[in-house]
Amino acid sequence: MGGQMTHRERIRATLQGEAVDRPPISMWRHSFANETSAERLAQGTLAFQFDWDFIKVNARATYHAEAWGMPIRHRETEHPEILKVMVNEPSDWRQFARLNLDQPVLAEHLRALEMIVDGAGPDTPVVMTVFNPISIAARMTPGGRLFAQHLREHFDEVEPALDAIADTFAQFARACLDRGASGLFFATTAWATRKRLTEDEYGRFARPYDLRVLDAVANAPFNILHVCQDDNMLGALSDYPAHAFNWDARGPGNPALVDGREFVGGRPVIGGISHLEPFVEATPSVAHEVAALRAAMGGRGWMIGPGCTFEPATPMPNLRALRDAVDTGVEPHTRPPVGV
Repeated sequence: MGGQMTHRERIRATLQGEAVDRPPISMWRHSFANETSAERLAQGTLAFQFDWDFIKVNARATYHAEAWGMPIRHRETEHPEILKVMVNEPSDWRQFARLNLDQPVLAEHLRALEMIVDGAGPDTPVVMTVFNPISIAARMTPGGRLFAQHLREHFDEVEPALDAIADTFAQFARACLDRGASGLFFATTAWATRKRLTEDEYGRFARPYDLRVLDAVANAPFNILHVCQDDNMLGALSDYPAHAFNWDARGPGNPALVDGREFVGGRPVIGGISHLEPFVEATPSVAHEVAALRAAMGGRGWMIGPGCTFEPATPMPNLRALRDAVDTGVEPHTRPPVGV
């Protein structure tokens, strides 16, 4: 390794277990006011760049379900308001069929992705956020409790809808690669946690549909599996065909970042930065946190990132300090942060 690497070279080397000039870094957040159209999403995403090594397209969290007609109201400072859910009774699952990519919401997000890839340039990988099928299905209901009940007691009604959702987003995922994405940021949202399902239930209700989407982009160079929530199922999902794994290494019941790398068989891991109050308040110093991460994780096989989408209220100077710390290599003056 000699000289400064490009973003793409740094990501590629990390994925291959090779030495890098510095750890790759990326951060992601919502910008609710910019999530209302393809043009605004693209402009907002490209404007929010602190020389990240890859870009995660952080689309509005409702977009998957909107594709089937779920009505929303955009808000400037919060997630969109869901105006009406689509499923209350088990028989309501019968309304879902596979969608084509000319469906307006899907077409909107493919158009945004194309603009982001073009604006980012060839040296910066872009990954598209796609939720796993049971997360999309759950969004159609009034809440997790009812959806879990439908899974357990009426799976024969839910199953065709999950098939339609998985087939739609397998097709969508392939189209993302066609638009220049390097892969998916495939998120389990609230469902790969033992607080919602057992591992056996997840294996029945989610795994086959997850793998249908991931298998559709098996030829992508950079698929990230994001295992969300506390008490997560990272170990149970460690055999998923992802190139890197991301989770909240500080969350209760979750493995620390250095331990999680063993959970996933030595494949690269992404995380280590709090997405909650410590980062918003920049206490302790983000420079010391980066230095402690580097000391604990070594020079290969990991990337710096948040455990989840970080708070939009985080001051921009905190982001600049974080990005600068990756280049300066400050020596740690504190113990490694919890979750390393």
